[in-house]
Amino acid sequence: MSTKVQAKGQGRLFQSSILESLTKTYPAVIYCMYIPLCALLTWYFYNSYHPGYLRLAAIFFSGLFFWTFFEYVLHRYVFHMVSESAIGQRFQYMMHGVHHEFPKDKERLIMPPVPSILISGLFFLGFRSILGESAYVFFSGFMIGYMAYAFIHYTMHISRPPKNRMRFFWKYHNLHHFRYHDKAYGVSSPLWDFIFRTMPPVKEFWD
Repeated sequence: MSTKVQAKGQGRLFQSSILESLTKTYPAVIYCMYIPLCALLTWYFYNSYHPGYLRLAAIFFSGLFFWTFFEYVLHRYVFHMVSESAIGQRFQYMMHGVHHEFPKDKERLIMPPVPSILISGLFFLGFRSILGESAYVFFSGFMIGYMAYAFIHYTMHISRPPKNRMRFFWKYHNLHHFRYHDKAYGVSSPLWDFIFRTMPPVKEFWD
C-alpha cells in the first residue's frame, strides 16, 4: 500500500454530509456504548448461570486474548488487503487507507458507531452459536479488548510518546505508518507480529 501522508486535514469519503458524518467518531462514544453493555452482559451471565469466579475470569480473559488475534488478522488481511479492482481499492481506502493518508485525523482513529454495532452484533451471534451462554462474557472480554485498542490507538496518534517503557508502542506503531506498511500489524499487542514474523527489524526501534 502506497499512500501519501498528510500532516493535517481530513479525507472525504462521501459527497453526502449525512453519510460523511457517520464515518467519524471519538473514543468516548464507543466507551459509552459498550462499557454498559459489557457490564450488563456479564451481570446477566453471572446471575443467570451462577458460574464460579474462576470460570468467569477464564471466559472473560479468553475473549480479551482472542481480540488481540482478531485485531492482527483484521489489520493485516482486511485493512491492508491488496485489490486490483476499483471497488476493492475503494473499500480498502474507506476502511483504512484514509487513516494512513491522514494519521492525525482525530475523528477517524476508531470504527464509527454504525458499522461497529453491525459488526459487533454479528460477532455476538457467532460467539453465541459456538459458545452458548458463555458468549455473554466471552463477547464482553472481546469488546473490552477492542476498547483498550481504541484507547491505545487514539492516544498514540494524538499525543507525544512518553519517556517510559510505553514509548515502545509509539515507536512500534509509527514504524507501521511511516516505514513498514507490511509489518507491525498489532496495536494493543505485538504478540502476533512475533508469532507470524511481521515485527520490524529490532535495530529500527533504536533509530
